[in-house]
Amino acid sequence: MALSRPSLFGTVPEKDHFDLFHKGVLDGEKVVKLLKYKKQDVSVAANVPISSVRYEEKKIPAELEDRLREWATALNLVAGYFKDQEKTILWFFMPNPLLGGMSPRDMIRVGRFKKLLNFIQTALDENQR
Repeated sequence: MALSRPSLFGTVPEKDHFDLFHKGVLDGEKVVKLLKYKKQDVSVAANVPISSVRYEEKKIPAELEDRLREWATALNLVAGYFKDQEKTILWFFMPNPLLGGMSPRDMIRVGRFKKLLNFIQTALDENQR
């Protein structure tokens, strides 16, 4: 019988499947490109003024960096399940009936990330049993 990871650690992906972190530094621009967001989308999703949407390590607002880190973590958690980058991105773009017909990407875009993360973690926990 395989040991499953306790849900306590289900918030941390086992691997950086998309190479989004470099020595602990987040590549926020790469996260945004993977999700195909425009500056306006990032502003709304992260709840920061559009003028504050910057990705340079020393200029990125802390709140935006926190949101991008969360999105990167979600991307890697789902990639850990699929073990495939293309399937993972497809999952984020496809409408999901379990999410009220919204795509995971759109849930993030409209500011419903916490609900999406809860959905991802619950699904991963159920699939480990």
